[in-house]
Parts: sequence; structure tokens; C-alpha cells
Amino acid sequence: MLFIFHSISTNDVDMRKYGLIGYPLGHSFSKKYFTEKFRRENISDCSYDNYPVESIDILPVILENDPEISGLNVTIPWKTDVLKYLNVKEPCLDEIGAANVLKISRKDSSVIISGFNSDVYGIRESLLPFINAELKGALVLGTGGAAKAVIYVLKSLGLNVINVSRTRKTGILQYEDVDKELIEKTSIIVNTTPLGMYPDISSLPAINYGLLNENHILFDLVYNPEMTLFLKRGEERGCKIITGLKMLFLQAERSWEIWNDPDI
Repeated sequence: MLFIFHSISTNDVDMRKYGLIGYPLGHSFSKKYFTEKFRRENISDCSYDNYPVESIDILPVILENDPEISGLNVTIPWKTDVLKYLNVKEPCLDEIGAANVLKISRKDSSVIISGFNSDVYGIRESLLPFINAELKGALVLGTGGAAKAVIYVLKSLGLNVINVSRTRKTGILQYEDVDKELIEKTSIIVNTTPLGMYPDISSLPAINYGLLNENHILFDLVYNPEMTLFLKRGEERGCKIITGLKMLFLQAERSWEIWNDPDI
């Protein structure tokens, strides 16, 4: 795989580069979000680029070749694999097992990579307006890095969590196990899979949507499109819905805070 690095003249202005690492990146809004943020807030010394890499092992090469990189977001499929490159870890990463924000610092000739999970903040802030003592358990669909962050937040909010996957594993149910009884015992259903994400917008998790009602809350981490088929089916049944776009904005701003807070 050939990865091309572009050198940008800064005209003696210290530039700070940020970006997104993952593969593929056609679904991502991050570059658009941060580029518009920089323009809107008159931040002229920052840029944000996509780094579509087929292997996370190229991360050290990217950082070595471009000393202006100050921070990176991490997306599918590298949120878990990136952990092996971290020199410093936010405490919750050991439990979650996934990072989606890297803060890059340099000392002498060494590159120091600190890892964080801004998904935790975005998920928690998205859910908090809906949390009350009457809520029952939660179903988390999917087992990737985002699912780990969702499970971490839901458990911290005092909810019993059941994880669902296409493949049966220890402590994880399959979709065919999600029956009427389980749906009735569930208040929150979170989709952490890519199902429904552009361009495959006609796909959705294989649960019985006819069993849903106004007592259910559906939260989709997919944000492109904002109104996924998963959420549409829930809305048709009277469910409260939470879109992934809100979480995207929240976790993006948390990333910015992490990159720019000297105490973090």
C-alpha cells in the first residue's frame, strides 16, 4: 500500500494538524465538521485531514513523517487495535478496550501517543436526558469498540446490559435470542453496528420491531444518514429516538477539548 504524505508550507506560522484514521472513510463527517469549525471560529492555524489506512501499523510512519500532527480521531476498524501504540492511557480504556482520540506530543526525538475515548462523553450526554429510575435493562447490538463504550456508560448509569451479536460468544446473545420476553424487559436498544450506514441505508439490525412501543428508547450510533432505518422503524412504533449525529457533535467537541487542554 502506498501512502503519500503532503508537505504544506506554513509561512512561518506554526500549524497544528488533526485528522481521522480508519478504513474506509467515505462515511465520515469529521473532516467536514472540523473544517467548518475552524472557519466558523476563525481558527487559522489548524487543519483536519482524513488518513484512510488499511493497517493501523502505519500509524508510527504517519506521525514520524508529519511532525505537525497534534491529534487524531480513530474510527472503524482501529479503535481496539490502536491500543498497542499508546504510551499513556485514560483510565477507562482498560475496561472499555477501545480508544477513539489520540493526543500527540513530542519530546526530543520521541513521539508520545496518549489515548482517550470521547465516545464515552458523547454517549453519556446523549443518554442522560432519557435516564430515570423507571428504566429497565438495555440491549447493545454489536460487539466492536463503540459497543464497549456504550456498555461502559450504561453500566455506570446503573442499567443491566445485554450484548447481542451475530455470533454467539460467552456472555453474548445472538439476534434470534431477542424474543418478546427480552424486548419487554428492555428500555433502551442501542445499535453500534454499521448496519444502516451510507451507502447501505436499507439494512438494519435483525430484531422484531413489531414488539417495540412508546416505552422503548432507540439510540443509533450511525450518523450518516441521521435518520436510519433502525430509528425509522422505532419511531413508527412510538419509540423515543436518539440520533448518532448528536453524539458525533458531542464527541467531536470533547476531542477538541482533549487536544487543547494542557492539563490533559
